[in-house]
Amino acid sequence: MPETPTERMRRKILTENLWFFILKLIKKKPRYGFELREIVSKEFGFLVGNVTAYKVLYDLEEEGYASVSGNYKKKYSITKKGLAEMEKTVKFLRTLI
Repeated sequence: MPETPTERMRRKILTENLWFFILKLIKKKPRYGFELREIVSKEFGFLVGNVTAYKVLYDLEEEGYASVSGNYKKKYSITKKGLAEMEKTVKFLRTLI
């Protein structure tokens, strides 16, 4: 059975915008990369591949939206730039609604 338009939109919003959900979680408190997949699943209801999660975290760090502490076990925190980007995204989403 084909996806309904609502199901398709939900899938695209969730899986193609993982960066937003990760920033939302590390805004609450700094997190280790390995725990984010499980928390995304519990809080937002979708599964994330391990490689995908780390790719997004790497990109967020490289682009200055997240910072990392620790060497062996990296703990991710949101930066001021990340907070500003989240605010812009929330504002944009509100205009759509």
